[in-house]
Amino acid sequence: MKRLIVRKLIVDERNELFDAQGMRYVVFPSDFSKIREFTALILADCPEAFQEGNLLEQQLSEIIKNGIKHGNRNDPAKRLRVWYDLRKRARFIVEDEGEGFVLLDEWNDFFRKRQTALFEEDFDAFLALASYRGPGSDETDGGNSLIAALEYWNGGMIFNGARNKVGVVRWFTSGSG
Repeated sequence: MKRLIVRKLIVDERNELFDAQGMRYVVFPSDFSKIREFTALILADCPEAFQEGNLLEQQLSEIIKNGIKHGNRNDPAKRLRVWYDLRKRARFIVEDEGEGFVLLDEWNDFFRKRQTALFEEDFDAFLALASYRGPGSDETDGGNSLIAALEYWNGGMIFNGARNKVGVVRWFTSGSG
């Protein structure tokens, strides 16, 4: 018998993913036009085995983009702080100066309904839930980056209590890095 298991975004202020000891640290201005540049700077010394084509770059740039666009509202006076470690795995902590992901519980509910519809093969309901659109979404928001992120960050994706900081980790198969 198949059983539905739905991952979700978690808030856990004390999670070990927020331990920045030994991690590199950079601060960026909220400059939307430089997201790829910021990502490339962080990944400059990344082991090739971690890059998986450009998947790591895509996932990290999405987190940086969300922090600048949704968290800091593209305010050039606000900063984005990034801690990273690319030794045994890809691990990042990204913190913006915004109000936090206030609709996190709503997003989790959307995702649970979406995955349930897929599991039950209710494709009409699944298509109706194809993409998440919050009140702050615009025409450039695809709404599905968090779905991909939950799959990609296989070691966890955790938000702090204020929901303006996310810790993520991706473990790679043995022999990588």
